[in-house]
Amino acid sequence: MISGVVRPPGDKSISHRVLMIAALARGKSELSGVLTGDDVKSTARVLRQLGVAVSPINERSVRISGARLTAHGARLNCGNSGTTARLMLGILAGQRFEATLTGDASLRRRPMRRVTEPLKEMGARIQETGDRLPVTIRGGGLRGLTYASPVASAQVKSAILFAGLTGNVPVTIREPYRSRDHTERLFAHLGLSIHERDGAIVFEPPVGRSALPPVAVSVPGDPSSAAFLVGAAVLADKGELVIENVGVNPTRTGFLVVLARMGAHVDRVNLRDQGGEPVADLLARPAALRGTEVTAAEIPTLVDEVPILAVLASRARGTTVFREVGELRVKESNRLELIAANLRAVGVNADAEGNDLHVEGTEKPPRGKVETAKDHRLAMAFAVLGTVKGADVKLSERKSVAISYPTFFRDLQRCSA
Repeated sequence: MISGVVRPPGDKSISHRVLMIAALARGKSELSGVLTGDDVKSTARVLRQLGVAVSPINERSVRISGARLTAHGARLNCGNSGTTARLMLGILAGQRFEATLTGDASLRRRPMRRVTEPLKEMGARIQETGDRLPVTIRGGGLRGLTYASPVASAQVKSAILFAGLTGNVPVTIREPYRSRDHTERLFAHLGLSIHERDGAIVFEPPVGRSALPPVAVSVPGDPSSAAFLVGAAVLADKGELVIENVGVNPTRTGFLVVLARMGAHVDRVNLRDQGGEPVADLLARPAALRGTEVTAAEIPTLVDEVPILAVLASRARGTTVFREVGELRVKESNRLELIAANLRAVGVNADAEGNDLHVEGTEKPPRGKVETAKDHRLAMAFAVLGTVKGADVKLSERKSVAISYPTFFRDLQRCSA
C-alpha cells in the first residue's frame, strides 16, 4: 500500500551550482530549498576555505556574500563529492593562485583527467599524479577553448563553463550525447550569454568583466531522489503517491520515459517554472512492468537512476538491458558490478557484460543481504526493493543516504505504511 504526499530534498546538482555561482557574484545572495546533504556541505566548506561567507546549510535559507576568492594555503577537502571537485577545478582555473583539491578515499579513486585535460588546454597549470586526486591547480591567464568531450558529462561541461566565466574567455563544448543542462540554465537565468549553436554549447563572457548580480533562487526537488519514491509507488500493490515540487528538466527525466515504456505512467501536474527550471508535482501509482532496452543515448538523462531502474526491472516481465553504462564503474562505488551482484544476492538473474547491464525479472520475493559499499543510491534502491510483499532485504548500512536524501528512510516508511 502506498499513499500520501511527500516532498523530496533539493536538487543536488542545482544546489552545488547555485552555491558556486553565488560565491562568484557581487553582493549578498539568498537561496532556499538547498539540499542539506553531505556533498553540498562539502561545496560550502570549500567555498568558506576560499574566503566566501556562507551561512549554515539548511532548506529554508542559505545566505552567501560573494567575494574575490583567496587561497589560505590549506588543502581543499571535497569529502565524497565528485561534483565539488570537478566544478571547483573549473572555477579555480580562472583564479591567479595555487590550490590543492583532495577528498576522502572513495573520491580519490574517481577519475579527474576528463576535467583537467581541457582545463590544461585553456592554460591552467595543473599538477597531478595519474588520474586521481589530489590535484594542484594554478589558474589565471586562460585562453578560449573549443572542445569535443569524449564523454557526455555535465561535470566536464560545467567545469569548462565555469573556467570560461572566471577566466573571462569564450568556450564551445560539444558532447556525444546531451548531458544535464543545469549550468546552462543558471547562466541564462543570470543574463549571461550562453546558447546552442549547431548542437554545441557556446558561452561568450560579458564585455569588461561585468560583475554577476546577486542570486535569488529556490532550488526544486531532486528528480533523482524522487525516482526512489516513484519506484516505491510503482512496486506497491495499491494506492497512489504525490511527490511535490520535483524538477522535471528534460535532461534529468529519462527515467520517467523508460518507466512509461515499461508500463508505469507517472502524471506531471501543476507544471511551473522555478529559477529557469521546469518543476511539477508527480502522481505515481502501482503498475505491472515489462522489460525494455535502455539505449546508450538515454543514459546521460538517467545515469543516477540506473540503480532504481534496475531494481524495478527485477520485478518486470522479461529482460531489461541497460546499454553502455560503464560510467557506473567510477561512481561512489563500482556501481555497475554491485547492482548486478546485489540483485543476484537477493535471487535475481543479473549480469554486467562489458559495459552493459542485463536484468531478468522475477516474481519471487527478493531475499538476501545487500552490500551498499556506502553508496547512497544503492542503499535507497535496494531499500525500495525491500518494500515488495514477502521481501527480506538486509542492507549492509543505511547512513550513506545522508549524501543526497537525509530523511529517505523516514519518508519511505511514512508513505509505505
